[in-house]
Amino acid sequence: MTLFSSMTQGLAGGLMIGASASIMLLAAGRIAGVSGLFARTLGLTKACGPDGLAAGFVLGLPLGAGALVLLAGPIEMRFPPLAMLLIGGLLVGYGARLGSGCTSGHGVCGLSRLSKRSLVATGVFMSVAAATVAAMNAAGLAW
Repeated sequence: MTLFSSMTQGLAGGLMIGASASIMLLAAGRIAGVSGLFARTLGLTKACGPDGLAAGFVLGLPLGAGALVLLAGPIEMRFPPLAMLLIGGLLVGYGARLGSGCTSGHGVCGLSRLSKRSLVATGVFMSVAAATVAAMNAAGLAW
């Protein structure tokens, strides 16, 4: 893969993420934060019960990935061990609820609205992620 094609692919992906977040905010008045959408899908928020818009968004994530595989063919993927996925998912989910949002809510939607809270949250997310990767590599736990 050449630099140009990978830059073009990254630009296209970023534009689609930005367009999706913008459409959801403009059309539905909702932030496209996946942790909040997932919580609303399961009816875990106190403000409202299960939400059809949220459920459609969450369902669209694996369906979109499946459509990509059908269109582009098999994609080589590597995953860490299942235990790491489960522990990481629980920690990220807890942190997202504790921090009032996830990387998509704060990093994509909050930063684009110039939210100071989202700037701090995204800085913390990125710093902790970098420290975690460095610690795992130093401990020989990189997969």
